[in-house]
Amino acid sequence: MIKDLPQNIVEDIAVAVALEGESVESKTWYVYLINLKNQPIENVLVTSKGYGEKDGEQVKTSVLRHMMPKIESKASALIEPIDEQTFGLNNEYWVSYYIGKEIFDKKFIFLPESIVESNFIKLPVVNKPGVMIK
Repeated sequence: MIKDLPQNIVEDIAVAVALEGESVESKTWYVYLINLKNQPIENVLVTSKGYGEKDGEQVKTSVLRHMMPKIESKASALIEPIDEQTFGLNNEYWVSYYIGKEIFDKKFIFLPESIVESNFIKLPVVNKPGVMIK
């Protein structure tokens, strides 16, 4: 039964979209997983997808899967580059990881138009400007 499963709460894990660089023609963006814990996380699996409405039509991007064997304490890992054209969609990152023998998972969703300069902070660990969900 679902009520018998442990409720492992995800804390001190963040997904961030960072502005890596910009030129006259374009900006370069990357998505990072940030481990703010005082311990490493292991067997990290991240699935990503975009979905929503664009120009009056429903749009879905491909589902991508990323595996990272270990992310050290107070460290980050690059998930993927992200195209600015998807910022008008919901960008979903489902993160699963282990600490010891316990599994944790959480869905992080960047809502349409949330990746804008007015929402920028200096991202911890990555030390770049961007938007973070914790």
